[in-house]
Amino acid sequence: MLYHLLYPLSEDIGLFNVFRYITFRSIYALLTALIISLWLGPKFISWLQKVKCGQYVQDDVPNHKYKAGTPTMGGVLIGFSLVVSVLLWGDLTNKFVWMCLFVFLGFFLVGFFDDYLKVVKKQNHGLSIAGKLLGQGIIALGAVTILLTMPGYNTELLIPFFKEIRPDIFLLYIPFAAVVMIGASNGVNLTDGLDGLAIGPFIVSAACLSVFIYVSGHFHLADYLQVPYIPDLGEVTVFCGAMVGAGLGFLWYNAYPAQIFMGDTGSISLGGTLGFIAVLCKQELLLIIVGGLFVIETLSVILQVGYFKMSGGKRIFRMAPLHHHFEMKGVPESKIIIRFWIMSILFALLALSTLKLR
Repeated sequence: MLYHLLYPLSEDIGLFNVFRYITFRSIYALLTALIISLWLGPKFISWLQKVKCGQYVQDDVPNHKYKAGTPTMGGVLIGFSLVVSVLLWGDLTNKFVWMCLFVFLGFFLVGFFDDYLKVVKKQNHGLSIAGKLLGQGIIALGAVTILLTMPGYNTELLIPFFKEIRPDIFLLYIPFAAVVMIGASNGVNLTDGLDGLAIGPFIVSAACLSVFIYVSGHFHLADYLQVPYIPDLGEVTVFCGAMVGAGLGFLWYNAYPAQIFMGDTGSISLGGTLGFIAVLCKQELLLIIVGGLFVIETLSVILQVGYFKMSGGKRIFRMAPLHHHFEMKGVPESKIIIRFWIMSILFALLALSTLKLR
């Protein structure tokens, strides 16, 4: 909105020429989302407490009874901050920005309905697994199908560290990309078990992918770094900036000891959008590295469940996801969180190195 209102005035007022720069608007989208989150946070938390929108804690989760009743559905705060910031600083004629908003809001609704059933209707397990996957699948498949009709997109896969290897998987690309989005969504959801544990690595991953988005949308950088050039994609950097800002603002209140939890409203929508952004910049496989922490957490659950069934009741970990395993071993929650954040930063740096190591 500000871009459309102020940039046309740059012919008369030179200062407004800065609105043409994606980097400038991305920084201010980040700051705007951050300020909105910080300003609305206490009011939103207070309102959630009044309406008794508190977190339900499962009996088998260790040492978490004191968290019961902590306001949840903080994804609403993240979503509001993100959307307002994007509408203020983004180029609203850009189709990719609207696709990101569509994906975010679509996954947001799935998570919101799940939280609504658990918190408001007091149905402890919320949506069934099949119900979640159905909602996520419809949004993911629809977004990927539309994306393949746009210039610059094909069904090839980029292999990290190998610039010449680009296998074409043809129509299999649609379900593959949808699985990337659904997997990212559920990966963030599974990681969201400790104060600040999910939002910290999400911020790091979103910031990392914003670099790939910007490079892919910049003709000269894309040519120099040998990544696919996709016209107009750079504008999504503004969206990524808003995501990072909204995440930072939420982390202010979600940091240990948390005053609010994001709930499935936040984790499902943020994860799904993260997966879509990886698809947008043709870095679907690189997301395994970018979101390495989410992958590890997800694999810990898959391995635990699979081994439990195959071995007749034996376990690999004391509890899954992996962060609960360390809790059961007596590692303090704050130490687990910080160490997992460090891991996510290292994964992001490794991912960024692929821009040159290819």
